[in-house]
Amino acid sequence: MLYNLEFSKAFPRFSQTEKERLHRLYIQVIVSLHQNIEDEFEVLCQETKVGNILDTVEELVEEQTLDPIYPDKTNFKDVAQVLSTLKKNEIQNLTTMLEKLEAQNELLRSRVGLLQKETQTSSNALQKIQMKKR
Repeated sequence: MLYNLEFSKAFPRFSQTEKERLHRLYIQVIVSLHQNIEDEFEVLCQETKVGNILDTVEELVEEQTLDPIYPDKTNFKDVAQVLSTLKKNEIQNLTTMLEKLEAQNELLRSRVGLLQKETQTSSNALQKIQMKKR
């Protein structure tokens, strides 16, 4: 098997067979690392919704190119401003949803607390009734 001469020089005390095996292992690690990086990049792009952002940019650029009175067809500051506004709106919506969910959680906690108190009261009452019967 052919392998990089520099790779071979890095391991002068290894036998030819050991160098070839080590080189194959090195190639496997590099291929695996490359695949892991691609997978992680894809997940990151999905999590940050890069596709949606790129679609928005594409739409804005298309609108600008179709608009004959748009003065500067390469004004990316406007695109950045629109994207910034969209992201701020998205953050505001998510914050509002989070506040609503926190309020619902607090309401549920209160209800659970009341139910626990009612259960405790019922349990105490039952114990008193049982003690009176004895």
